[in-house]
Amino acid sequence: MITIKKLLKVTFLGTGTSQGIPMIASKDPVCLSKNLKDKRLRSSVLISWDDVSYVIDCGPDFRQQMLRENVQCIKGVLFTHEHADHTAGLDDLRPFCYQIGEMPIYLNSRTLKSLEQRFEYIFSKENRYPGAPSVTPVVVENYSFFIEDLQVTPIQVLHGKLSILGYRFQNLAYLTDVKYIAESEKLKLKNLDVLIINALRIDSHPTHLNLDEALELVKELQPKKTYFTHISHKLGFHEEVSKKLPKNVFLAFDGLKIEV
Repeated sequence: MITIKKLLKVTFLGTGTSQGIPMIASKDPVCLSKNLKDKRLRSSVLISWDDVSYVIDCGPDFRQQMLRENVQCIKGVLFTHEHADHTAGLDDLRPFCYQIGEMPIYLNSRTLKSLEQRFEYIFSKENRYPGAPSVTPVVVENYSFFIEDLQVTPIQVLHGKLSILGYRFQNLAYLTDVKYIAESEKLKLKNLDVLIINALRIDSHPTHLNLDEALELVKELQPKKTYFTHISHKLGFHEEVSKKLPKNVFLAFDGLKIEV
């Protein structure tokens, strides 16, 4: 079977950490920055090819992100894990569910259990609220699967002690909230054209890669290009940090579009 490589279009819907930038009530200079590249919604990306679009994670800024990018249709959501900054926008899938019917959501079993508890009215089979979004959960195991005609390889990583998912599409990989990647999973990240991965801040953090750790991982994996995301105000100003990064390593920003 001959696989035809797709042209993947990636839109960074949000590149911020769990509280976004600016953070509420913060007087930090980065939070007060007038540079639009220092204003970051919660992390998520839109992956598009042909006439199909999927999102990875839908956090509390999902509605705003869809309106800003004028997204007219998505066919499904891939979740990395259950934390609120990656899932709190689940109810805002409603307009897309009205278009296509039940929306497939891809996630591990623990994330599904969490969402079933927090969004009981969405997953309930009895006395469903008629306006609730309709979703079809697809539990992701540690092997490849297809969305439409695109193969997806899940990458199991650790977010502190929590096992979460990253995803590889052809020669593109998206990883967020990473602290540790086992050697067996690193094998899935060889020969990448683009790696998207978190770089939270300068100082060490117990559950996220800091900048030095992210750069060490880039040096090890050697993707052709890397874009850092899930950034807090403690990383610094976008323009200043960008000048210090190695060749072909970039800070992503909200609204950035790339092709792979």
